[in-house]
Amino acid sequence: MAEPLKSPEVEHFVVEGLHCPSCIREIEGTLQKNPAIRNARVNLTTQRLAVQWANDDQPGSDEALSKSEQVIDTLKDIGFRAFRFKDDPSLMANDKESRQLLISMAVAGFVAANVMLLSVSVWSGNVSDMAESTRLLMHWLSALLVLPAAAYAGLPFYRSAWGAVKAGTLNMDVPISLAVILACGMSLLETMQGAVHTYYDAAVMLLFFLLIGRYLDRKMRNHARGMAQNLMSYRPHTATLLLDNGETELSPLEMLRPGQTVRVMPGDRIPVDGEILRGVSEVDTSLVTGETLPVKAEEGAEVFAGTMNLNGVLDVKITALSGKTLLDEIITLMETAEQGRAKYVRLADKAAKIYAPAVHLLALFTFLGWMLFSSVGWEQSLITAISVLIITCPCALGLAVPVVQVVASNLLFKSGILVKAADGLERLAEVDTVIFDKTGTLTLGQPELANADEIEPARLELAASLAKSSTHPLCRALIVACHERDIPTIATESALHEEAGMGLKAVIDGREVRLGNRSWCSVPDTAVENNRFSELWLAVEGEAPVFLAFRDRLRRDASEVCNWLKKDGLELILLSGDREDVVREVAAELGIDNWRAGFKPQEKIAVLEELKANGKKPLMVGDGLNDAPALAAAHVSISPSSAADVSQNAADFIFQSQRLETVVRALQVSRKSRTLVFVNFAFAAAYNVVAVPFAAAGMLTPLIAALAMSGSSIVVTLNALRLNLARLYSSKGNA
Repeated sequence: MAEPLKSPEVEHFVVEGLHCPSCIREIEGTLQKNPAIRNARVNLTTQRLAVQWANDDQPGSDEALSKSEQVIDTLKDIGFRAFRFKDDPSLMANDKESRQLLISMAVAGFVAANVMLLSVSVWSGNVSDMAESTRLLMHWLSALLVLPAAAYAGLPFYRSAWGAVKAGTLNMDVPISLAVILACGMSLLETMQGAVHTYYDAAVMLLFFLLIGRYLDRKMRNHARGMAQNLMSYRPHTATLLLDNGETELSPLEMLRPGQTVRVMPGDRIPVDGEILRGVSEVDTSLVTGETLPVKAEEGAEVFAGTMNLNGVLDVKITALSGKTLLDEIITLMETAEQGRAKYVRLADKAAKIYAPAVHLLALFTFLGWMLFSSVGWEQSLITAISVLIITCPCALGLAVPVVQVVASNLLFKSGILVKAADGLERLAEVDTVIFDKTGTLTLGQPELANADEIEPARLELAASLAKSSTHPLCRALIVACHERDIPTIATESALHEEAGMGLKAVIDGREVRLGNRSWCSVPDTAVENNRFSELWLAVEGEAPVFLAFRDRLRRDASEVCNWLKKDGLELILLSGDREDVVREVAAELGIDNWRAGFKPQEKIAVLEELKANGKKPLMVGDGLNDAPALAAAHVSISPSSAADVSQNAADFIFQSQRLETVVRALQVSRKSRTLVFVNFAFAAAYNVVAVPFAAAGMLTPLIAALAMSGSSIVVTLNALRLNLARLYSSKGNA
């Protein structure tokens, strides 16, 4: 089951300068030495750090802010620049690091082109008997160009390497920096000694190729980066506050308080969660619900931060401010999904952790082997060892899973599906059985009271006094029916007891009142013959029970989706707490042969446990509020949910659309993600198996090693981005 959405003791940071799994180990290892930190997790793809405080301090509190500054200072000491997630200046400005990489790349490229001209002249002169003084002049000109350029263009690598060395660790930038410095140092030494060969061109070309690879890798990761940062850009920073005298003033969101009223003009994004006091408009809610059609918004309707007011002026009473809005909950949800360590991520992390020391040992043995068993000098032996260090950087291995995980989460979000469990995609790809609940899942969960006109208003008011405290769809429908008939719906002040799967009861005016199913209200099964309606009963002590009949509509694409799932080889089961007549009719309409009616939550759990005991991997699709125990018992779970219920929903995945096709899309994305993860793992393994022997044999120069290393991480990222090209299922009944 998914963990609860809100985790108040977790603080998120954006970290600049993350390049490889070694950076992850360096940051996590350093921070976890701090007793104030319970856990620290870094996501390489999203460049994000999640810190869990040991004392459960809430983000924003004085204690947490003080600790946040400590984290930022600690990261600065080891060479990383960090910001609290909501303070990240990159949300409002251009990416400074990418711009710096681009400038460094331009400098290195310009100098490399000119030094290559000088090198070609020297190579030609060695054949045509160039004068020694001329050759020496060429070498000094090369030094004059390369040394300042290498000092400037290599800054991104030097800073990172120095931070790692200060922290007592090694990252991928250490061998890169060492390679450049040694190449320049050896070249300067050879020049001073009047030698024939120098390595200026190799040093600057190595930098140029590495900068190209890092810049492209960063651009790719930005493209694959999670939706959480993109969503933050939709949140306004100011609001038009409506004053008591009727005037308005522009106010920062931090200055607003619940209960105040803000005015939202047409074309503006709504800055807060709230209730409409005045005005009629249409609102584009696609940001939080995935629905593309505008929704009518009028007095009394709920609106959410980040949604777009289209064509009317709205006065909105604030119910939730920045940091506690639905948009913030979704951002936290996306962040949790992207940061989570799923099984394959943990496997890749372990492999990279073992891999790094093995690579450094291999480079050392390569150097010693060439020194002891060949006639080449120490310079060539060192260059060969450096080639091994560069080409075996575990970037491809470290990116193999997280980048797929982030792209998949983004794709699902665009389809209206929120991921609450980090390992949910892995489990979803394994399912072979799909179990549906009926009410609110196969149906829209918007039942209507069919016989309201046949019931006394006093009885409806009494039933509503119990139903007011329940989230069950039938209780909600009862409240709506009372509102339509101007019948009061005031919750009873008596002690209320709710029995899951049965109903509610309270003692009112000295008599026990029950609202629920037949058995809860002691109604015989023969009370209503051949009833195709969903039902509730109102039983007042000493009076005849009152029958409340509800009708519900199937989701438009329910039949089509069930047919697709069956053709895909999945077994379908319908488990419902509703009556047999109602469930039989729905099952027949959808072609589901295996169905059970009148099931209590405990019985649903028993079915799920039996399936798992028989080796099945059941997917439970049910109400995230009412079916929470069954959702927890399933191998993986998906639930429809209203926007307001996102944080309370117990499922691994949530969809807010009225279309059931999202279940199929989630299955498709999970399977394609698993395939891409396996491909990435296979590529990372094959790359190292092939590349390392070539580098150790001296057949690859540092230049070629740099190209291969950069190319490997780019290939892994490009492979993950293929997921965006997937053609996902779209039902015909989605209109």
